[in-house]
Amino acid sequence: MSAAVPDKAVSGEAVPRACPEQAFVRVRVWDLPVRVVHWLLVLALVVLSVTGFLIGNPQLRLGGDAYWVTWVRTVHEITAFVFIDLILARVAWHVLSPNRWSRWTEWIPSTRERRRLIIPSLRFYLFIDREAPEVVGHNPLAGMTYAVLYTMFAAEIFTGVALWGVEGRSWAAFLTGWVFHVVSLPTIRLIHHMIMWLTWGFMIHHLYSAMLVDRVEGTGVISSIFSGSKFLPKDRL
Repeated sequence: MSAAVPDKAVSGEAVPRACPEQAFVRVRVWDLPVRVVHWLLVLALVVLSVTGFLIGNPQLRLGGDAYWVTWVRTVHEITAFVFIDLILARVAWHVLSPNRWSRWTEWIPSTRERRRLIIPSLRFYLFIDREAPEVVGHNPLAGMTYAVLYTMFAAEIFTGVALWGVEGRSWAAFLTGWVFHVVSLPTIRLIHHMIMWLTWGFMIHHLYSAMLVDRVEGTGVISSIFSGSKFLPKDRL
């Protein structure tokens, strides 16, 4: 019955904005490469964070093996190469993807319409407005956040390569050795370490924001990163 919607609104339970009579359509928003890269990045970040933390705290002496840190470093370095490949693949897909919601225009608000939605997106996240901006993929504020995140990833990769150069990798030293004429080694290590913690801060906020939008809109935001599809009102398309 239509009276069910006002009852939920009075109780404070989130209700999808579309009325019950409105037709919903299934839209493929996230194509397969985006979803694969997304989950492989999550896995890589977990491995890199754990191994990086252990490398920075060798006094933990896992398993009592004096040489355990060598194995940890090896896992960290192999995973780092996988991470670099994933980042390059995602950047390339920004240009090559036939799916408009996977392209770079979702991260950089290049149109007036996208820029117009920045403030409404901010107002929603600050709980000033109760309704999320009507978008299919990312709202522009979330897209710009991803652009900042990948800039952080670029800095993480650069500082990691610089640290490889210090450890004796000639190719890494050739590419990044100049940076130590500008920034000290401890500073490079600090930046590398801090970006890890900032990334985890983003991941926590990312999960919270996805759950918030999913609850408010009721369009399947959480499930879409698995299935690739959202269920959206026809008028939004």
